[in-house]
Amino acid sequence: MSKIRVLIADDHAILREGVRALLQATEDIEVVGEAADGRRAVELCAELDPDVVLMDIAMPGLGGIEATLELRKQGARAKVLVMSQYEDREYVRRLLKAGVSGYVLKKSAGAELVNSIRAVSRGGLVLDPEVARAAMESSAPGGPAAGADPYESLTDREKQVLKLVAEGRSNKEVAELLGISVKTAMSHRERMMEKLALHNRTELVRYALKLGVIRVEG
Repeated sequence: MSKIRVLIADDHAILREGVRALLQATEDIEVVGEAADGRRAVELCAELDPDVVLMDIAMPGLGGIEATLELRKQGARAKVLVMSQYEDREYVRRLLKAGVSGYVLKKSAGAELVNSIRAVSRGGLVLDPEVARAAMESSAPGGPAAGADPYESLTDREKQVLKLVAEGRSNKEVAELLGISVKTAMSHRERMMEKLALHNRTELVRYALKLGVIRVEG
C-alpha cells in the first residue's frame, strides 16, 4: 500500500517537529518535507509532489491563503489541509474560496489530524466542528458575508500582494517573493489599492487587520 505523502508548512519548528513525530508513528503516512513559510511550501510542492500539504495560515511572506492561491495557480495536485489556532470565520470563508480541502484547529491535533489527512487525501472536505459552525454563520442570509465584498473583487495575485504590502514589504520584496518583475508588482499594488478604495499604506494595513489578512500577535 502506497503511503500518503505529506508536506508540513509552519513557521514554528517545534510544531513541525511535533507533527512529524505524530505522523511518523502511523503506517500509511510519510512526511516528505518541511517548510517554514509559504514560498518554500510552494517550491517544495513542485519538487516533492506531496499528496497533502499541512498548511499554517500565519506565516511570514506568503501565508497559508496566499500559498494556497499560488498552488492553485500552478495547478498543483496536492490537497491543502489548514492547521490553525484561529477559528475566525473570515479565514474559513476565504480559505474555502481559495480551494483548501480541510481546516483543523491546532488545539485538536492528534488522532483527528491523522484521520483528516486520510480523508482529504481521498478527496473529502474536512472541517473542525467549531470551524464548520463559523462557516455556516458566515454564509447565512444577512450574515457577515452578505453583500458585495471588495476583497473578492481582487485577483489571486492581488490578494497575495495585499498581504505582503500590509506586512511592510517593498515592491522589490513583493516581486522576489512572487517571482514577478518589480513593475508588475507595482501594477498589482496599484490595481489592488484602487479596487479597495485605499489611498495609503496606513489605510491598507487597517483594512488588512480588519479582514484578518494580517494579525498583530499578542
